Amino acid sequence: MINYIRTMVTCRWAARRLSQYLDADPDATMDAADRCRLEAHLATCERCSAKMADYTKLSRALAGWTRDRTPDAASVARIHDLLDQLTVEGGQP
Repeated sequence: MINYIRTMVTCRWAARRLSQYLDADPDATMDAADRCRLEAHLATCERCSAKMADYTKLSRALAGWTRDRTPDAASVARIHDLLDQLTVEGGQP
């Protein structure tokens, strides 16, 4: 029972840190001890490692989607026209 509770608490701890670990955000860095603790947990917990794999796939997919997509010139022009109308005409499109 104690091991189950310990695992549950560790999983909750790990879940709150997965995106921070994956993003490697310089403004929200993990210290070495937390990084090692999370990596050790991911090596032994199937549920958390599966969640990490899902986050990794999602992150890669989003990065690829934004890198490969550029808006077409006509869409950008329409948005600019609308913004001009909203600002010049006092908010009336």
